[in-house]
This record gives sequence, C-alpha cells and structure tokens, in this order.
Amino acid sequence: MRNIEQLYETWLNHSEMPKKLLRELKNMSEKAKTDAFYQDVEFGTAGMRGLLGAGTNRLNIFTIRKAALGFGHYLVKHFEDAKTRGVVIAYDNRHMNKEFTNEASHALRSLGIKTFLFDELKPTPLLSYAVRHLNAIGGIVITASHNPKTYNGFKVYDQTGAQLTPDKVDLLLAEIKKLPDFLDIKLGEVQNNYALLSDDVELTYFAKVMRIQLRRDQPKNGFRIVFSPQHGTGRKLGMRALNVIGYDVVPVQDQMDPDPNFKNTKSPNPEEKDAYIEAIKNARATGAQLIITTDPDADRLGIVSRNKEGNFDYLTGNESAALLLDYLCKSALELGEKIEGKYLYTTIVTGTLGPKVARNYGLKVKEFLTGFKYIGAQLALDDLNNEDNFFFGYEESYGLLAAPFVRDKDAIQALVLYSEMALYYHLQGKTLDVVLDELYAKYGYHLDITKSIAFPGAAGQKDMHDKLTNLRNNPLTEIAGLKVIKRDDYLVSKSFEGDKVTPLTLPQSDVLRYYLEGGTTISIRPSGTEPKCKIYFGIISDNKKEAQALLEVLSNDLKAHFI
Repeated sequence: MRNIEQLYETWLNHSEMPKKLLRELKNMSEKAKTDAFYQDVEFGTAGMRGLLGAGTNRLNIFTIRKAALGFGHYLVKHFEDAKTRGVVIAYDNRHMNKEFTNEASHALRSLGIKTFLFDELKPTPLLSYAVRHLNAIGGIVITASHNPKTYNGFKVYDQTGAQLTPDKVDLLLAEIKKLPDFLDIKLGEVQNNYALLSDDVELTYFAKVMRIQLRRDQPKNGFRIVFSPQHGTGRKLGMRALNVIGYDVVPVQDQMDPDPNFKNTKSPNPEEKDAYIEAIKNARATGAQLIITTDPDADRLGIVSRNKEGNFDYLTGNESAALLLDYLCKSALELGEKIEGKYLYTTIVTGTLGPKVARNYGLKVKEFLTGFKYIGAQLALDDLNNEDNFFFGYEESYGLLAAPFVRDKDAIQALVLYSEMALYYHLQGKTLDVVLDELYAKYGYHLDITKSIAFPGAAGQKDMHDKLTNLRNNPLTEIAGLKVIKRDDYLVSKSFEGDKVTPLTLPQSDVLRYYLEGGTTISIRPSGTEPKCKIYFGIISDNKKEAQALLEVLSNDLKAHFI
C-alpha cells in the first residue's frame, strides 16, 4: 500500500518543485493529498488524461517527463530507426500545453530522438496525418480533448498514425516502470535535433480533405452555417474549409480565439447542449440552417440543425453519423462507385441504426472495443494486407472518419461532409429531422443515449470498481422487467446466453453488455478518460414516446445498482 504522506512530503520538499505546484502542495487538504497521490496517473482509452496539478495522479512536468521518456525508451527498444525517423508533437489550447510540449521534446531528444514541432496549436487529426506524411516513428498530442479547463492529457501515436493499442501500451508501460520515481528522473544532454514543421504538412492534409467532397457544385445561396471551434484548434482549418468551399459561414466570434479557460462557452464538449448556447443565438439572429462545433482538439464534431418547425434539433453522435452514412452510401451509388462488401467500422457501444443502414447498402460491419485507436489499428492492418475495404468509421461520441489518410477521428473531414449533406437535403426542401424520420420509418425508431455516473477521487474509484464487481458476481437476469437474453462480459472474454457460454474474440476490456428482449441493449463501462461510469442505452421501439418511457424505467432500475 502506498505511503501517501511520505510521497507528499517528498514532493513538498523537492528542490526543483515549481512555485505554483509548491503553493498547491502547501494548501492541500487531507482528501486532496489522497486524490493526488493514491495512484500514478494512468493510460486510458485515449492515452494519459487527468487533472492539472501537483502529485503522481496529476498532469505536471514530472509526470509528462516520465511518460515521454518511457515512450522514447519504448521506441528505441522496438525500432532501430527510431532516432532518425523521429516523433511529431502537437498541442491544443490547454493550460501548460507549450510547457508539456517542450518537456516531451526534451525527454525524447535526450535519448537522441528527433522531434518535429508545430509552431502553433493544431488539430489532432493533423498530427495523425503528419506522422505518416513525415514517415515518423510516432506522435504525441498534448490535449484533454473535451474535458473541462482543469484537465490536460498526453495522447500517444504509433508509426501508422493511430493511437497505441493496449498491447503496445503494455510495452510502453513496461519501459516506464523501469524508470526512477517522477522526481528522481534526470534527463541527459538534450540534443539540438528538432525541426519546426513547414506549411507543407498542413497544406497537403487540407488538400486531401477538400478531395473528399462528393457534390462540389451544389449551389450554396440561401444556406448559412454557424461555426464554433470552442476556443480550440478547429478555428483555422475549419473556417478555411467552409470558406474555400463557398459557404455563407457565421463564426461565433466570442469562441474563435484559443483560450485555455474556455471563457465564452459553458462547455467545450459537443456531446453537451451547453456547447451550443452561443451558436444557437447566432443562428437565430442570422437565419442559419446548420450549426457546427468542433471540440478543442478538433477530432470530434457535433451538429445542431434547424428543423421543419424552424426550431433547433440537437443530433446525437449516433443520429448524425447514421444520417451521414446513409447520405454517403446513396451518393456513392449515384456516382457509380461500387461499395458492396466494403466495411463500416464502429464500436460495441455505438448504436445499431448505423449498422442497419450499412447492411442495407451491402456494406459489412465490424465492431471494435471503445476507442478510435482500434479502428486506426484495423486501417493499418488493411494497409499491411493491401486491402482497400474501408468505407466509413464512427463511434457514438461524435467522432468519425471518412477517408483513411488520417488514422483517428477527424472533425475537419466531418465538417466538410456534414455541411454537404445538410445542403443536399436543403436543396430538396428537407430538414435533417425529416430525413431522420425517414430512416426511422424504414429501420425502426432508435433512441441511443449515454448516461454517466461520477465517481471522483480515490474513494470514488474504489466504489465504482466494487459496484462493477458486484454486477459481475451477481448477474442481472432482468432489467426493469425486461428479460436479459444474453450478457457479454469483455473482462473475462465470455458471452452468456442461458446455459450456453461462448468466447468473445475482442481483447479484454472492462465492459458489460446486456441484450434485452425486444432488441434493447445496455452497455456499462468505466470511462477511460474521466472519473465516471458510462451507461449506453440502445432502445428500439415503435415511436419516440415509447422509447423515452422505456429509457426512464431502465435508467431508474440500473441507477439503483450504482447508488
């Protein structure tokens, strides 16, 4: 068991402790001490992410230094040309981003590994592209994505431009474990082997994004878009794309400038309605038909559209992606492209409407564990096997990929295609709610909702673990009166259906998935990026009213297991 008080005293008395962290340490309560030191900050579904501050369970120059040095040792050990091929590093608008970028660069260069640096904040998908474009051995993004301003993170990419999968993370963690304690790490001589990236990287990426358009010549008069980058990295490329294509675009001016405090938005997360407050005001004032917002590192995107009554609809990641998938399939066939037999890549917690649409057009569907890194890894495997069978990839949390020159979610690609789709239907006199209703009429009404229960701090983590363990030890046979037909437990890699037990082929992961009578699914997993447990409801019903009523009773029944 950890000696938290001893760790705290070591940090408090460290001769090189920055003044800001020292002040924080001196003012820590006993609970704050425990939360800051009860564990080392961990790698989750999207790398290492956590609160900024002092302590082993926080993001600071010491934890970033150790992570970057461990990544460097991993690269040198497993790749003979790691030092010369180098690592690309990008950052978004977060507090400490430039300091963490420099720290990571210094750690790598102390091992003789060249680093490539951008001269300003850049979107995560551009980093993914840059790794492959430069034939680098890996990449790092300093970002906390959509998390609140008190967070930052350290996201790691392999030579294919995809995030590290768990098998590679295990090798990285093995190297980190060999290193001294955070405060005892001393970097060797930092070599002068770094390069500032030229505009060529961004320009070639942008050119490829522009080529994904399917209907370039659609008239755009009378169609207006409101755009917000949420104070993040989507500003430059997002506005450039919309302007080059020729849209009448209204930027949310108060949210255009990079700001680590997100002072003019209530939330930078496209999944939350608070992210759209200012944009909707702009849309009402200007008569816009579509609202687009990218999250701070511009890998995820959300849309709000004006409906047939003239009000605004928030589209979930499942709804918007299903609409776009249907549009892309329809357009591909109209343009003479053969898509039958190609693949939709998605995840086990993503809704079922998109896969139904895909199969209707002759696509195959392949599910992965939560996290776009698994889709990125499959794309790399496709390359290795010289297979060109990818058509579209998405996950429910507002991330998608249409063209695999990027190996991660790409909000700039999404921005181009969602705008084109909305305009296409606008020219037919249709709003997106009408088109979505047409999909529901064909495939059944789908209500896909994610609910979260917070478990902050050391006590919260233990409580969440205990509750999930109890669910496994005492399997649910019914939820809100609906019989559980099948239960998949990805932690033990087994599927249980009556007396029948079959193996699951996906890697181990802390996920429980229930299949209920009537077609409803419920998946439960601890978040890999935040201190909370996520519950994914996938309800299929005859209509919206019935689905929402069922959601309420299911949610209340499950909530009792987490109180």
